[in-house]
Amino acid sequence: MDYLPLFHKLKAQPVLLVGGGQVALRKAKFLLRAGAHIRLVAMEINTELAELLSTEEHVILKRLYQSSDIDDVMLIIAATNDRDLNTQISADAFSQNIPVNVVDQPELCSFIFPSIVDRSPLLIAVSSGGKSPVLARLLRARLETFIPSAYGALADFLGSFRAKVSKKIGDFTLRMRFWEKVINGPVAELLLAGKADQAKAVLEVMLENSDSEVAAQGEVYLVGAGPGDPDLLTFRALRLMQQADVVLYDRLVSQQILNMTRQDAEKIHVGKQRQLHTMPQENISNLLVTLAQEGKRVLRLKGGDPFIFGRGGEEIEKLAEAKIPFQVVPGITAASGCSSYAGIPLTHRDYAQSVVFVTGHLKGDRSDLDWRHLVQDNQTVVFYMGLISLPLICEQLIKHVRSAETPAALIQQGTTPNQKIFTGTLSSLPAIIKANKVQAPTLIIVGEVVSLHAKLAWQ
Repeated sequence: MDYLPLFHKLKAQPVLLVGGGQVALRKAKFLLRAGAHIRLVAMEINTELAELLSTEEHVILKRLYQSSDIDDVMLIIAATNDRDLNTQISADAFSQNIPVNVVDQPELCSFIFPSIVDRSPLLIAVSSGGKSPVLARLLRARLETFIPSAYGALADFLGSFRAKVSKKIGDFTLRMRFWEKVINGPVAELLLAGKADQAKAVLEVMLENSDSEVAAQGEVYLVGAGPGDPDLLTFRALRLMQQADVVLYDRLVSQQILNMTRQDAEKIHVGKQRQLHTMPQENISNLLVTLAQEGKRVLRLKGGDPFIFGRGGEEIEKLAEAKIPFQVVPGITAASGCSSYAGIPLTHRDYAQSVVFVTGHLKGDRSDLDWRHLVQDNQTVVFYMGLISLPLICEQLIKHVRSAETPAALIQQGTTPNQKIFTGTLSSLPAIIKANKVQAPTLIIVGEVVSLHAKLAWQ
């Protein structure tokens, strides 16, 4: 993150704006919406800009910029087309630790202007870090289409009750649950429908009866995070990720996906990999129970799908025994996600009428898989976690009469920017992988469908 998003209070505060053209006009309109008092410096000034700043709280200096112009201002904006002047203004600002923005010269800026969705007092800022303002504006436009204008009134309404609710409900978790119930319930619906008096009456009743409500009930959300690409998360997964008080996540959950959880949620890494367990499975299951019994909403975030080699069943067994409420949100499993991104259909009318998912984990130096059932004709076999055991897998399939020339692929870190695809046959793939630096997580696909990769690859 190159920039920390902040909201700067500028009401009645002095701001220096250097420049008198159309760009300066746009910035001035932006600043005036925040209530700033503008000190404008420019040799030539746009007529509309001059009229806009004609009231007594603003100052217009029709002359060249001087270093002393930055004295006693909270913010500086350079909106000129003179690069030398912009550089001087930026240097003056940095020397006094005053935030400065130089239009279209991000290297001279200490802050940048985001694209804003304005539902005052509710504000949503979108920024590309100065890399692509057009993209930021496009995203803002999309947000504008599904955020009702009445949300500003809703924010004002809720704010008018904030002190009263804080006084009545002292516990932070209970207070947060109360507000969520208000926002997701009839109070918000009434307010958005323009029935403010009815909304107020309902909220007053809810607050009055808050003492009689049962203490916060803990719950666990078992959520599949998919194979890696954040775009593959479900809407329900995103909603629950934003509600959780505590997040227990695996090593396969990317930082991008973890960043989509509630920012103030406690985050606990419980990842496991071969011969290295951050936390034993039994401890993870017990921790889920303990946290929920404390009244917390717990997100158990797993790579892929929690019910496909994710040990999700073991965890919810413990929850069921302890009578802890839980929800399960499926994720796109690695077999589906990685094969799709590799252009390898798992089934195809001409090549495979069935598909089998198996774990490639070795027990010691051997595997107890039922190899006879994995060598059927017109069948695709997908091995999870099989990087270490790849030579054994290929050897055993050939030994059990699967042709040594059967196409096979290993997909590294599928659906992510680091995705790599290695293809060969059962006889050649182990040597191909040995010759390359392959990193987990990986997925192995065996079957005639792999031959379609070259034709259907789109990533």
